[in-house]
Amino acid sequence: MQARILYVDDDAAFVRLAQKALGRSGYDVVHADNVAAGLDILGKGDIDVIVLDHYLQTTTGTEFLKVLRENGITVPVVYVTGSSEAKIAIDALKAGAADYVIKTIGEEFMPLLESAVAQAIATAELRRDRERADMEILRGKERAEVLLTEVNHRVGNSLALIAALIRLQISSIDNEEVKHALTEAQARITAIGGMHRSLYSSDDVRQVEMDKYLASLTSELRSSLEHTDQKLKISLDVQDIRLSSDRAVSVGMVVTELVTNAYKYAYPGTNEGEIRISFLRSGENKAILAVEDDGVGWQQTDQPKGTGLGTRIVKAMATSLGTGIDYTARDKGTRAELLVDIAG
Repeated sequence: MQARILYVDDDAAFVRLAQKALGRSGYDVVHADNVAAGLDILGKGDIDVIVLDHYLQTTTGTEFLKVLRENGITVPVVYVTGSSEAKIAIDALKAGAADYVIKTIGEEFMPLLESAVAQAIATAELRRDRERADMEILRGKERAEVLLTEVNHRVGNSLALIAALIRLQISSIDNEEVKHALTEAQARITAIGGMHRSLYSSDDVRQVEMDKYLASLTSELRSSLEHTDQKLKISLDVQDIRLSSDRAVSVGMVVTELVTNAYKYAYPGTNEGEIRISFLRSGENKAILAVEDDGVGWQQTDQPKGTGLGTRIVKAMATSLGTGIDYTARDKGTRAELLVDIAG
């Protein structure tokens, strides 16, 4: 396809020479002798490059560059000046010109101009190709995020359905040992499902907002664990921290196991008591996750109660977070905490 050049210059005779020279190389050159005429031609489209002379009838080429920028016109400009003063060329390049050529009456001018025009057109085409590629990448990313959101939505709904079915099963069972086991299984499923719901309701499908996730998880844990005889208070203190989905579910599983253990063992023989959950920053890229109570107390050296499965899960999840769990000595109750790298 023949490239079209808009030549803006008030020297009509010189432009005719340029039309002949560039025409022999296959370019279609249209002429405008002032800014208004140039803008009118540009408004009709199909211009591949502008050759712009510095000295015009009532203004300069740099003023025309300013008008082009203000109107959002991105056609590449080759700036032509008869002055050897470097400042003119530098000002033109700063104002948005793609290249410049010194205007002379010698034979070398037209080849230099043709070379600059060809380079400007090629560079503009490369830029458009890159912009198209970037746009395709962006559209692909958006499509992938939509699909991932849909996957998280479906997984979250499926896990919620499984948890609901287990809850129905619990209500029909008289064996307390089996009932407790199913309640714990339901809580673990709830922890994973809550992470998926947090992802599909978030603007960023790659990270989980921990304050919202743990608030939802705590509410669901309270609902499921209240099927037991104890109705304890759970308080939550979580800062605005974001984690990747795999790290978030590990944190959720740790919280689930520790809260479940506290429900079962911290306050035997009473319906009163509090379980406190916190996830607070500690330095630039760290945060401390803690679950504590004021109950009978438990130390790391004590033998696990029950089957010990919850303890093994907590240790495994802590290891997946690249840390370990510590039980802080207290006068009353138990405090379990682990240091989480939130930049990982």
